[in-house]
This record gives sequence, structure tokens and C-alpha cells, in this order.
Amino acid sequence: MKIAIIGGNGQLGCDLVQAFTANGDQVIPLTHSNLEIASLDSASRALPPLQPQVIVNTAAMHHVENCEREPERAFAVNALGAKNLALVARDLGCVLIHFSTDYVFDGSKMCPYVEEDVPRPLNVYGVTKLAGEHFVRGSLEKHFVVRTSALYGKSPCRAKGGLSFVELILKLAKERPEVRVVASEVVSPTYTAELARQIVALSCSNAFGLYHATAEGSCSWYDFAREIFALTNTKVSLQVAGPNEFPAKVPRPSYSVLENRGLKRLGLNLLRPWRDGLRNYLGITGACQAAVTP
Repeated sequence: MKIAIIGGNGQLGCDLVQAFTANGDQVIPLTHSNLEIASLDSASRALPPLQPQVIVNTAAMHHVENCEREPERAFAVNALGAKNLALVARDLGCVLIHFSTDYVFDGSKMCPYVEEDVPRPLNVYGVTKLAGEHFVRGSLEKHFVVRTSALYGKSPCRAKGGLSFVELILKLAKERPEVRVVASEVVSPTYTAELARQIVALSCSNAFGLYHATAEGSCSWYDFAREIFALTNTKVSLQVAGPNEFPAKVPRPSYSVLENRGLKRLGLNLLRPWRDGLRNYLGITGACQAAVTP
């Protein structure tokens, strides 16, 4: 198949390019210089000459604080941008794979969210991403809307300053004797290379709709940091940050764990427990002894 990947130079986009290429597909990576999704005119000029069979959209305004400061821009990119791509995909008769987020939920459920749960976003980012979901689902029959969570990967993520959580926490451990991490937010850390392989498998089906796709299991950011240090034999004092030590500038869900119910119903869930994904990312095949001082 011919696959156009919007945001093909991003953290998830780079792994999607590799995964689809490994699958034997013809891949066309697109960046912001090729296409501005907030502009229907730009999307209408850039995509039809390529004649893709599948459009994959990883582009979004991800920075939560910036979304809060610039809600109009966030809506233009995250909501109207999704709508623009859906309209172009409909005209071309192709499939659209659109990525959404765990932040469409408020975190109050305290057990894994399934696709049927009612979204209640807490911030502008979540609101605009949810609006994008509705635009895609209402405009185009041949769509996959994929919610995911807590991504990390080998390629830089501009919205996170170029460092994934794994890289950041290891950098901090080299710079200071003690690292403090919050334990109040529970997530499912998901390695982008494994998510990319899941998307390739999903794209080969005709089971269009809404899906959750995250690593299995969950942990706090503190637990994730502890596992990173243990697997890399990093010697550092890891402490739980106090409740007001890193005050959030924007409300965020304290529990944003997703259940891959839709993928499991299809027998297509390829995503492994988050610890296995982390070992894969670090290139570790066996367990290492923890070297973390509690």
C-alpha cells in the first residue's frame, strides 16, 4: 500500500515510517514544510497528487501548557486539522489513521478506560483532541481513531524538548545525586516502536472505528523511573516528589490508563506489558538488579 505519514519526522512518525516500510509498503513521510493540517487548502494541495491509500496523522499541538495559552491555535490544529484530513481522505477514497490521547478522560474512573467510556477532558488539549475525534468519526467511514498514552521513543519529540521521559530521567541521574519524581499520576508508558507495529497490523484490517492502543499494565511516573534505573543499573537516590513540589500549571488526569478492548476483540492486540516495552527500548534481554536507593 501507499502510506502518507503526516509528522513522519516526529517521535512516533519515525517509527511508523520504519514499521510500514518493513511491512513492504511504499511510505511517503510528510512534515510541516510539506503540509499544514490546519489549512484545508494546504491539505487539498499536498495529498491528492500523492494518491495515498492510507493517510496516517501524527501531527498535533501536543504541548499542554501551550494549548491552554493558545486555545484557538490548538483547536485549529487538533480539531480542524483532523477534520481537514478526514475531508481530503473522503474525497480520495482512502483510509485515515488519526491519533488521539488518554487526556480525553478526567481520570476519575480509577480503573482502565475502554472505548465505550464517556470522555470528560480537563484541559484545552484534551478538549481539542476530542473534537478532532468527532470530526474524523463524523466525516469519514474508513477511519481508525487511535487513543494512546505516555509515549516514549528513540526519535526526538519537539513538544518535550527533544528528550523522552526515559532519556530525561537518565540525564537527571547523571547530573544530581537525587532524583524526585511524582507518584500521583498513573499511566501506561508506551514505546513508539511497538505502537507502530500495532498500527501496521490494524491498518491491514477493515475493522474501522475507535481503538485504545497502549502498553499493557500501568505504573506511576515514580515507578517508571525506578524501573528505568533498575534496568540500567543507574546508582541514584530516587524519591517521591511532594504533593506540591511540581505544581501542575494545567489540570491533568491523575489516572489515564487505557484498556485495549477493541484490539483484543479483534484478536489484534500486539502490545506487551510496559516493562517489556522498556526493556526493548533499552536493548535489554534479561533483568538487571536494581541499583536505586529508596
